[in-house]
Amino acid sequence: MTRSLFSAPSRRAVLTGLAATGLAAGSARAAAPMLGALRPVARRVSLGGFEVTTILDGLGQVPGPQGIFGADQTVEAVEAELADAALPTEMMEFTFIPTVVNTGTELILFDAGNGPGGNFAKGALALRLSEAGYAPEDIDLVVITHMHPDHIGGLMQDGAPAFPNARYVTGQVEYDAWTSNPENELFLSNVAPLAEKMSFIGDGDSVASGVTAVAAFGHTPGHMAYHLESDGRRLLITADTVNHYVLSLQNPDWEVLFDMDKAAAAATRKKLLGMVAADKIPFIGYHMPFPGMGFLEQKGDGFRYAAAGYQLNL
Repeated sequence: MTRSLFSAPSRRAVLTGLAATGLAAGSARAAAPMLGALRPVARRVSLGGFEVTTILDGLGQVPGPQGIFGADQTVEAVEAELADAALPTEMMEFTFIPTVVNTGTELILFDAGNGPGGNFAKGALALRLSEAGYAPEDIDLVVITHMHPDHIGGLMQDGAPAFPNARYVTGQVEYDAWTSNPENELFLSNVAPLAEKMSFIGDGDSVASGVTAVAAFGHTPGHMAYHLESDGRRLLITADTVNHYVLSLQNPDWEVLFDMDKAAAAATRKKLLGMVAADKIPFIGYHMPFPGMGFLEQKGDGFRYAAAGYQLNL
C-alpha cells in the first residue's frame, strides 16, 4: 500500500525531533545568573514560655586569625588548630549576633549591634528585626552586655535613640569603667545620653522575671552574661565570653587580643563554659557561627562546640 503524505510519523522520528528541539531551546536560553551567598538572618526557638530569637546584625571577614586568638602562642600552633578543624589559616569571619527574648510580658534586646558606622561590619539591626517580625518601637528593654563598639553602635540612629520606647540595663562596674575614659567617643555619643533611662546591676541581679545577670569580667572590666530560665528550660547568653568556636573554646587559656584583662577573661571562660558543659544547657555566643546557638562538651582542658540542631525546636 502506498503511504499517505499525511500518515503519522514514526516513533523514532518524533523522538529525534523532540530531542533536537530541546537542544535548540536549551542552547538559546540564557544561563541562570549568579546570586551570591544566601545566609539566614534570624532564628527563633522556644525556651519554656519564652521565645528566643537570634539576629545576624552583620559579618566581617578579616585576615590573620592567629594575631587575634592565641596571641601568646606560636603562629604554627594556631594554624594547626585551624587546620584540624578544616578552617582557613589566612582568613576568618566574625559574626555579630544580638538576641531578642520575648518573656510574654517584655520584649528584651541583648546588645544593639554595630550600627551604620561599624568597624568590622556595617550593622543592619533595624532591617533584621523587621525580617524577624519586630520593629524598633516594640523593644521594651535593651540590655547592654558591655561597651565595645559592636554592641553599642546601634543604640542611636541619626542622633536619637534607635529604640524609642525602651529602657536600658547594664552592669554598674562596666558603666563606671567606661565613664572614667573620656576618650571613648562612641560611649559618650551612644550610651551616656541614655543614662536617665538606664538601670545599673551586678552579679545575680534580676533583669526581668527569669533573666539573671552573671558576672563575666575580663573581656571588659564589667562584662556580663545572662542566664535565662522558663518552665525549667535554661540558656546562657555568653556575649563575648568566648569569641571563636574552635580556637578559644578548645583553648580557653589562650590570650585573645580584644580581652582587656586576659587572665580574668580566661578564668571566666573556664568557669562559665564549664557550667554550660556540665549542665548540658544551650548557650548563645555573640560571635559564634550564626545562628549562634550551641552546646558544649568538656574536652581535656577545653571544650568541643556542637551547633544546636533540632533540640531547640522540640
